[in-house]
Amino acid sequence: MLTSRPAETPSALWSAARVGAAIILSVMTLTSAYAGSVIDLSCVGAAMNFNCVAQWATAGDPYVRQVPEALGEAEKARVLARDHKWLARCRPVVERDSYGVGRYHYSAPGCEFGVGTD
Repeated sequence: MLTSRPAETPSALWSAARVGAAIILSVMTLTSAYAGSVIDLSCVGAAMNFNCVAQWATAGDPYVRQVPEALGEAEKARVLARDHKWLARCRPVVERDSYGVGRYHYSAPGCEFGVGTD
C-alpha cells in the first residue's frame, strides 16, 4: 500500500541528505583517481525530499564535444552563400496547425531535411 505521508522528522532527513551530498562532493573532489576528469553534481530538494545526481567521465570521454575554431572570412562567405541559396529554393514558411503549433512548410522536396543545395 502506498501512502503520501510526510516523514516523521523532515529536518533530520534534510540534514542527513546534506551530509550525504557533502560526502559525495568531498570524495569526488579530493580523490586523486578523478584527476583530469569531468564531474557534474546536481542536487534539488525541499524540506520533505532531496535528490542528488553525480555524473563523471574521463578526459577522453567521447561525449565531450570540442568547440570548433572560428571560421575564416572565406568560410563565412561560403556558408552565407549556401544559406541564401537554400532560402531562395526552399522558401520556409511557418503556419499554425489546428492546435496552434507552428509548423514549417517548404516549397521544394527534401528541404525539411536540410537537403536542397550542395
